[in-house]
Amino acid sequence: MSDNILNGGILAPRLDDWRVYDGVRTRRVFAFLLDYLFIGLLVIPFAVLVFLLGVLTLGLGWALFGVLGPIVALIYIWSTLGGAKQATPGMQLMSLRLERLDERPVDGLLAVVHTVLFWAGNAILTPLVLLVTLFVDRKRTLHDLLLGTVVTRADR
Repeated sequence: MSDNILNGGILAPRLDDWRVYDGVRTRRVFAFLLDYLFIGLLVIPFAVLVFLLGVLTLGLGWALFGVLGPIVALIYIWSTLGGAKQATPGMQLMSLRLERLDERPVDGLLAVVHTVLFWAGNAILTPLVLLVTLFVDRKRTLHDLLLGTVVTRADR
């Protein structure tokens, strides 16, 4: 069954317009790099807090350094990609947004699952994650296919 038909109706005309996918693959890569930089910068103040916590707890708090990056990244994704704009700051700079094919808004949980599947896919099938975009419609990645999402140009 075609993924163009959902809930007994046809997708919004905007999602069927090829122009909303023009340049998405390249923009996604740059948005990822920007978000990676932003998360790295956000880790710095939290690392200072964990350091101070470690001093206060005689070193026990320093165990949080092992999970600090992923925790900051998940909070970042939850609050931005799962927010009203449905885009991280890197995606906003690249004029991208994540959309669901059923036209419901992306919530924080879906945003986090989307990101976790992205990282899991990269850990296991690194080249396949981006290669899939060359062969499927709407330049969707493997985790987009699994979750029924698509990344589109927000400026079109």
